[in-house]
Amino acid sequence: MAFHFLFLGNLPLAEGFGINTNIFETNIINLAAVVAIVVSFVGKNLSALLEDRKNTIVNNLQEASLRAAEAQERLNVAKNQLEIAKKKATEIREEGILRATQEINNCVSQHEERLSKLEEFKQETVQFYQQKAFKQAYMYVISRIMSRVKERLNKGLDATYHVVVNNFYVSRFTEYNP
Repeated sequence: MAFHFLFLGNLPLAEGFGINTNIFETNIINLAAVVAIVVSFVGKNLSALLEDRKNTIVNNLQEASLRAAEAQERLNVAKNQLEIAKKKATEIREEGILRATQEINNCVSQHEERLSKLEEFKQETVQFYQQKAFKQAYMYVISRIMSRVKERLNKGLDATYHVVVNNFYVSRFTEYNP
């Protein structure tokens, strides 16, 4: 602005206000006036705008840091839950294997028990049919012997021989234990 007053001092006083035809001087004076007005009025507003922008950026950074901390905390919680889930899955798997092994052992022992009962039943059945067959064979042999004894007795044996034969067969019959 001091520059502006210098030019006014060089102007003749008698002329008064008028149009300065020197474009270069006029542009410099206008530019200086505009810069002075802009700096005086807009400077404080621009500083306030920049300060608001700075505060907004700082607040956004703080919020972002807070969100990052929350996200990290949620990530840690999720990792802990994942580890717990892995441990639980391992426990369930081991328990399943243990139960399956126990069930297999139980089935095997039941199967062996059934097999032993079947074997016992088989032996009893075989023994029963053997005894039945022996009894039938014994009855057949006894009946054959008795019929042959009757035949011999009926063929005319004398009384002494008849008593000896009867005593012999009766003694043999009493000795027999089926």
